[in-house]
Parts: sequence; C-alpha cells; structure tokens
Amino acid sequence: MKELKKLFTSKNIMWFLLLNFGLMLLAAGIHFFKAPNKFAMGGTSGISIIAASLLPNMNVGTFMFILNIFLILIGLLFLGKAVIGATLYSSLALSFYVSVLEQIMPMQKPFTDDTFLELCFAVILPAAGSAVIFNIGSSSGGTDIIAMILAKYTSLEIGKALLVSDFCIAATAGGLYGIRTGLYCVLGLLAKAFVVDGVIEGINVRKKVTIVSKKPDTITEYIMKNLHRGATMYTAHGAFSGKEVQAITTVLSRREAVSLRNFIRAADPEAFITIVNSSETIGKGFRAL
Repeated sequence: MKELKKLFTSKNIMWFLLLNFGLMLLAAGIHFFKAPNKFAMGGTSGISIIAASLLPNMNVGTFMFILNIFLILIGLLFLGKAVIGATLYSSLALSFYVSVLEQIMPMQKPFTDDTFLELCFAVILPAAGSAVIFNIGSSSGGTDIIAMILAKYTSLEIGKALLVSDFCIAATAGGLYGIRTGLYCVLGLLAKAFVVDGVIEGINVRKKVTIVSKKPDTITEYIMKNLHRGATMYTAHGAFSGKEVQAITTVLSRREAVSLRNFIRAADPEAFITIVNSSETIGKGFRAL
C-alpha cells in the first residue's frame, strides 16, 4: 500500500499526463499531416510512412508498433534494461495512439491542397509534443534507440547520429515520392529542431527581476507574502549618485512579474526595475535538478 502511495503521487501523475499529452500531439501530427502528405521526416514515423505506401495492407500505426518492438529488442541487446526501460512505454503508446486515430478518422488525402501549410502543422504538432516529452526528461523512443547505439559504439554524437539517420529517411522519401516531397521532408526536418528548442524555452521561460528601490522592505514583503516567492537583497553602490542603494533580485512567472511591476509603480514610482528572460531556472519552486 505504501509503495502504491509513493507511485501515485501528484508529481508522478502530472508527469504521466504530460507524457501522454506530448505523445498525443506527436500522434496527431503523424496521422493528420505527415502520413497523408508522405512527409517522411525521419524517425519511426518516417520509416512507417514509407513502408505503408509500399505495403498496401499495412497502415502506419501497425508498422510503427512492429518497428518499435524490433528497436526495443535491439536496444535491450546493446544498451541494457536500464536505458531502454524509460522508452518502452513511449514507443508502444505512440504506436497505439496513431492506430486509434487511423481507426477513428482515416485520412485518405490531406486536409488541404496547400502543401506548405500542411508542412507547418506536420512540424509544429510533433515538435510541440517532443518538446513537452523532452522537458519532463523522457523520450518518445523510436530511432532515438538507434542513435544511442551508434553513439555508444561509434565516434558519432547522439545528435549527429539522429541527424544522419533522419536525413537518410528523408532522402528515401525523395527517391520514392519525388524531389518536391523530398525537399519538403528536409525542410521539415531542419525546422523541427528550431521549433522544439523554441517550445522548450517557451515552457521554461521565467522573468528575472532586479529592483533598486528606496522601499526594499515593502517590496520584499509583497514578493514573499503575496507572490509566495523568495528574493535576494544586497547593497549596491550607485556609480552616478555615489550613494549606497538597496537592490532586490527575484525570479517569477510572467503573471507574477507583471503583478510585481504594477505594485512597485504604486509603492515607489522612482524605483529602477529591469526584467529579463531566464530560459531555465532550477531550484525550489521551479524546475527540480
């Protein structure tokens, strides 16, 4: 009973929900935009899109399931249980979600005739899903396993190994479906990397606020009691005035930063405030190590 309580904590439940949310975004991007347009932009989804077009009786979700099982077995052989265990659920769940979408809403053709618009959604949805999954410290599995094996047994880094394998898949799509589709696949592959980084940064962005004020105690009290955040106070030396001044530094969410700014404007109109973005904040109340 105690073990179950430890397992079903609010933190673990939230992690599980976010993982599945990310996988659903990936599945939606694959089924609704990648597969109908033959956008084989790497990964198991890219291989499955190619395989499904070559084997008429095989759909993308089924081939993804078979391929992921194969990759998991290869991973267990070369990498061991500890490494593969974390990607086992993600690999199978993603295949399951794609298969469910294929049954519920089959896509015989793309939504629109605008290929570039379709490409945008084929990049944005999976990239957002990948960003959510990476941000919680997990992986969607698939060709990540191949990359890890290559990185372990060759001089290639994981990122470079993934890029090599994905470009090979995109080149194959170009050979099968024409140079136009191949170029779209390469464009989508490159765009995905930037979108994933951008979404992760957007999820984690916080506001670092530095205040120089004549009423430091009033401001720190508001930060701690109203915003329930910590702050650091220190004595600084004004270069222009030559006087000692009290400075406060704190890290807040966007909403909290706006609230603090409005409070300071009313409490001390002469206060000097700088607000900058922090792409990652680690510590109590924010991201854990």
